[in-house]
Amino acid sequence: MAKRTVSLLLLVHSIHLPASEQVCRLLGQPALPLLSTERDINIGAIFSIHRSALLKTHSFTSKPEQTTCVRLNLREFKFAQTFIFAIEEINNSTKLLPGVSLGYKIYDGCNSIAQTIIAGMALMNGYEETLSGTSCSRPPAMQAIVGESTSSPTIALASVVGPFSLPVISHFATCACLSNRKRYPSFFRTIPSDYYQSSALVQLVKYFGWTWVGTVRSRSDYGNNGIAAFEESAKQEGICIEYSEAILRTDPQEQFLKTMEIIKQGTARVVVAFVSFGDFIPLVKVIAEHNITGLQWVGSESWITSRNLAETKEYHFLSGAVGFAVVNANLVGLREFLVNVHPGQEPNNNILKEFWETAFQCSFRNIEGGCTGLEKLAELKNEYTDISELRIEHKAYTAVYAVAHALHNFLKDFKSYINSSKEELPTPQKVLQYMKDVRFTIKTGEHIFFDASGDPVARYDLVNWQPAEDGSLQFKHVGVYDSSLPSEQRLQINLEHMLWAGHIRKMPVSMCSESCLPGNRKAVQKGRPVCCYDCITCAEGEISNGTDSSDCFPCDLEYWLNESKDRCVLKVVEFLSYTEIMGMVLCIFSFIGVLLTAFVSFLFYLHKETPIVRANNSELSFLLLFSLSLCFLCSLTVIGRPTEWSCMLRHTAFGITFVLCISCVLGKTIVVLMAFRATLPGNNVMKWFGPVQQRLSVVSLTLIQVLICVLWLTISPPFPYMNLNYYRERIILECNLGSALGFWAVLGYTGLLSILCFVLAFLARKLPDNFNEAKFITFSMLIFCAVWLTFIPAYVSSPGKFTVAVEIFAILVSSFGLLFCIFAPKCYIILLKPEKNTKKQMMGKSSSS
Repeated sequence: MAKRTVSLLLLVHSIHLPASEQVCRLLGQPALPLLSTERDINIGAIFSIHRSALLKTHSFTSKPEQTTCVRLNLREFKFAQTFIFAIEEINNSTKLLPGVSLGYKIYDGCNSIAQTIIAGMALMNGYEETLSGTSCSRPPAMQAIVGESTSSPTIALASVVGPFSLPVISHFATCACLSNRKRYPSFFRTIPSDYYQSSALVQLVKYFGWTWVGTVRSRSDYGNNGIAAFEESAKQEGICIEYSEAILRTDPQEQFLKTMEIIKQGTARVVVAFVSFGDFIPLVKVIAEHNITGLQWVGSESWITSRNLAETKEYHFLSGAVGFAVVNANLVGLREFLVNVHPGQEPNNNILKEFWETAFQCSFRNIEGGCTGLEKLAELKNEYTDISELRIEHKAYTAVYAVAHALHNFLKDFKSYINSSKEELPTPQKVLQYMKDVRFTIKTGEHIFFDASGDPVARYDLVNWQPAEDGSLQFKHVGVYDSSLPSEQRLQINLEHMLWAGHIRKMPVSMCSESCLPGNRKAVQKGRPVCCYDCITCAEGEISNGTDSSDCFPCDLEYWLNESKDRCVLKVVEFLSYTEIMGMVLCIFSFIGVLLTAFVSFLFYLHKETPIVRANNSELSFLLLFSLSLCFLCSLTVIGRPTEWSCMLRHTAFGITFVLCISCVLGKTIVVLMAFRATLPGNNVMKWFGPVQQRLSVVSLTLIQVLICVLWLTISPPFPYMNLNYYRERIILECNLGSALGFWAVLGYTGLLSILCFVLAFLARKLPDNFNEAKFITFSMLIFCAVWLTFIPAYVSSPGKFTVAVEIFAILVSSFGLLFCIFAPKCYIILLKPEKNTKKQMMGKSSSS
């Protein structure tokens, strides 16, 4: 196979040998698995069972010795045993891979990239010392590889085996970079990508209102990529980073002291630690030694559910820490499997002996006080036997089942079992193809599938560190994050169960600057992050209605701002209403005018044959009374909410009714003048201004006003208008004139007739007649002209509804002036001095003349 060329540990001895005798021999030590059982189909696995590999200097003059790994990691050994547990469970199943047994080979990555690559190549090629002629034509050693636990070794492993389409399924490598299908075409994982965790952490920080945080990361692919994604999302959400420190477990003590000092001197009260467990331990030791408390820690899934940290009382300052952890699960039967592990199962397997010695802190080499093999794992309480937190173990368990289901689907489709020909056995390429489409539900109830990037659905538990009765810390489940839900529903938190740093229930505050209250805006301080700002009061005419507003904005025209400049208040719409006192008073006077006019009309109708009524054309008198009634009524059109029709009616009705009224008065004035001229000898002027001519004059003069009004309404009619400029807090609802020329033409024509009538009446005031109506007309016109001359400045200067009130007042006063000045003397004679209501009395003075 092509991948055989990858190995750099093989040497071809071909000098002076026939082709049939050429062989490849391994010069170095073969990489052997720590735990293995070969069966029908085998799955490889790589776990960092030891914490580190001893670095050696090679002389290159002899064969290099096998790398030694030290310090057994109980957590990783537990992952390996969970992997074996899943294999055995599948082998005992009658539904999954029936008739096929799975084997395994587990290698130790020693938390080293180099060792992980060596283990990966051994799983691809096998580990025999000599390659035969059939070595390159046989199936690959493994169908898939489960591992590694950390991102950097997994990246190296996926890079090496990816070109050969060998599936790699990680249970704990979370770097978002591994989702790149072009670089890692055969990579899958059962744990969510850090892309989702970083987004979840940003939403968490935003939810609690923390805008000023510090960050600490591992100087590795895991920490660098994770915190980069966090900072990018945080910037979009308006969260600022005060400092960003990077650490690695191999750093000198001075680096951890420097990081501790930066955390101590920082003003941010929240620290986001995107750190792997191994890198975090040296830092928390330094912080514990310097007794730095009061900080709110936000952790990544790597350490937020670590029992080693939680059960160490020196790390009590982590109380209140909050972070996202992989969803917990209960694997039935796992504890019994774990506690049944014993060195006696494989006497020649040194890793089981080393595990036993690490678990019980003893040694098989010591005769006195050493390990006996009779110790009971079931009685031991440590990280290995604890099954309350099986978050990552569950992901290793799921990874095995993902491979098994892919194999099951392949064998089902091709009906290919172990006795089939070699070409029909599953190849890594086929397993990879079926891995992409695998969908299944494991016994914990979780539905498993992979997206196009090889990632599962991101689901996290939100855990909060709270003190237990024995002084240690326990993990309290206080919320969830589910990326499959809509964005506004993904994060769900139960704040009532939260406990913060310092064992307090009050949520801590972490801001560079205090929040700006409504009515103010933020002004960023020069040279500092956007979260550091000063609060400036909004300018005149602008408001801000939210906390920490970046800008102030003006209210809409229908609103005005309050004194606090924090909200827009709907302006009161003002117009002269029938329901307010002023409107009711004006309505009452209008109706009184109508009733008085009706009374005078009724009185004149009863005495229509009397001289005082018949004098000076009774027909004009009745028409004048009718027009006065319309004048009183037209004042009602000015009251009320302006509408399109009422605006057109109020001005035109006023103009036409008053012109009709003045036309009648003008006709009566002319009649008086003509009557005097008719009494002169030889003068027959009355035939030129008889009843017909009087009617025509009234109609003609009125039609001119009607024509002016029609032109006005046709060209630019009045319309309702909201005056927003006069008052800040009120809207004046009024009628816009439309065409000011039309309004002043109507008013000017009315005034012209009034002045003409006043001049003629003034000339006729001293004519010899016992009852000369001209002097009463003169006085009425004097009142009329005085009212309307004072109306113009008052109308222009009056604000709001008082403009309408002035107009109504002018209408009513001028109408009452005409009514009382012209008809009151006649009513007085009719009612109180009937003896004067005779033709002789009317003509008395003229006869004597």
